[in-house]
Amino acid sequence: MRSRRIAPLVALGAVTTLIPALTPALAFADTQPARSTASADPLAPYTRQTPRWKRCDAEAPANYQCATLKVPLDYTRPNGGKLDIALSRIKATSPQKRHGVLLLNPGGPGGPGLDMPLYMGAELPTAVKERYDLIGFDPRGVGLSSPVSCGLNDDELNWQRPYKRETFARDVRWARTVADKCRTKAGDVLPHLTTRNTARDMDVIRAVLGEKKISYLGYSYGTYLGAVYTQMFPKRSDRIVLDSAVDPQRIWRGMIQVWAEGAEPAFERWSRWTAERDATYGLGGTPAAVAQTFWDLVAQADRKPIDFQGTLLTGDDIRSGRAVFFDVKGAAEAIAELKKAAEGTPSPAPSKRSTPPRPVPPSFARAVPSDNSDAAFWAVACADTRAWPRDPEQYRRDAIRDKATYPLYGDFASNIKPCAFWKNGSEPATKVDNAVGALVLQNEWDSQTPLVSGQGLHRSMKGSRMVTVLDGQGHGVYGSKSCADRTATAYLTTGRLPAADLTCRATPAQARNRTALPLPTPPGLPARL
Repeated sequence: MRSRRIAPLVALGAVTTLIPALTPALAFADTQPARSTASADPLAPYTRQTPRWKRCDAEAPANYQCATLKVPLDYTRPNGGKLDIALSRIKATSPQKRHGVLLLNPGGPGGPGLDMPLYMGAELPTAVKERYDLIGFDPRGVGLSSPVSCGLNDDELNWQRPYKRETFARDVRWARTVADKCRTKAGDVLPHLTTRNTARDMDVIRAVLGEKKISYLGYSYGTYLGAVYTQMFPKRSDRIVLDSAVDPQRIWRGMIQVWAEGAEPAFERWSRWTAERDATYGLGGTPAAVAQTFWDLVAQADRKPIDFQGTLLTGDDIRSGRAVFFDVKGAAEAIAELKKAAEGTPSPAPSKRSTPPRPVPPSFARAVPSDNSDAAFWAVACADTRAWPRDPEQYRRDAIRDKATYPLYGDFASNIKPCAFWKNGSEPATKVDNAVGALVLQNEWDSQTPLVSGQGLHRSMKGSRMVTVLDGQGHGVYGSKSCADRTATAYLTTGRLPAADLTCRATPAQARNRTALPLPTPPGLPARL
């Protein structure tokens, strides 16, 4: 996903209780007895589909195959409306060693995953590819899976909105407008674009593929999706890897607010690191001096925007780039260039260190609405939980409070969002609290899902083990040449979790120059200045 203002990850409330046991939706969870006939099983027309696999694209590898499945729009009314689910696979390279299928999700919400077998094939070790069919899919409402659209224009797509007394009424109108436009254009679909229903779609995929269980590798929002699947279908969950994790207890407003909470220690760490290298960057010889240099630049840009690499940046624009501080070297370089620009020295073009593009065939750029990732993001974030405040004044109070507590990003995180005016989803949020085995991977300095998020998921999944990469920077661990890769590979190939939680330390080279995974950035969030 992309920035609205600055050059070029998830995202991402308290949860409510599980839906009552007699609600029809739970008839499709793993806790229900198996039904033997199609007439007794309303999902049989879906679970007994035969996918028509074909080469995804003439320019794609021949072993990269795609198909389309049908799933119910509303699982309580399986005879009603239907959605398409775009599915892909690369089959296991060793039929003799094959263990099953590995479903993949890149995060979001709103991130397409159809191409994941293609680009993750280059990152996963041979031992994993020998044992698993790599299965990608676009979640419901995303990409080629009946994509949702709200018809949002560029201004409506920009949700980087800091709190200001004089603009708050405008922000409230923006939030209401986005909710109203989504309801007008996609109101029948929106209540059903939830994580719980995507988990049900995953179970349809499992059945269609003829598997008793599925293994799973999910990043960012994909960790929450994986956790919800284990809660709903514990006996169908095999080897589950949850990488760069979302805390289920904070869905979803709390997971946006955690960006602000996590940014403050990252900023302090950056200030210390940069002060020790004042001869290189010239930003100050003490942490306090470095911090003052930054805040002086913010104040100067508030008075008159700074021309930085051809873009006029206000102080709020600079603060919105809070994710840059999780990469201390990258942040020092960026702020040093910003300081030169503020002093009148033209800044060079952006470096080429951005996330590498996915090797997606050209014909994949099909008729997906331009606002699809944003529309899908809001659909999931707003419909997943009923914990969003409805009173705009609560957002005002929270934004004022959090700007004082978390000055870098607190008011951005807590300001009003379209979910204040969104209609409830089809059911309450999932309470994740189970003993299903899973492996949680977490970098110590992850900008999108800070360390506390991974720790929260680990607490909720009592059968999990966690690997923490000390000094690890960036969003996404497995496949990034991390010290945690060996543990994840061992789990996926043997099914054995570590006996206890583990920590490993990133080498200095890994911490500085980690291999980036092409994961989606939450809509409107710049990854760096």
